[in-house]
Amino acid sequence: MLVLSRKPGEKLQVGDNITITVLGIQGRVMRIGIEAPGNVRILRGELTQFCDPVHPAPQQERARKHEPSPAAVAV
Repeated sequence: MLVLSRKPGEKLQVGDNITITVLGIQGRVMRIGIEAPGNVRILRGELTQFCDPVHPAPQQERARKHEPSPAAVAV
């Protein structure tokens, strides 16, 4: 694990296309912003239990609920 100290406004670059920005710190709470392509899944640590094929990620489940069923699509 890489451990870094960052101040508000400072950024971290992960790979070629992910940027993490420290937005602010209040007491023991740090706000961060993450810029990444739409195909990169970003989950809070407590939600990683849902990252297996049996339990789709919450945003995938929401998207699936809004997709029309194959029978509803006109030919």
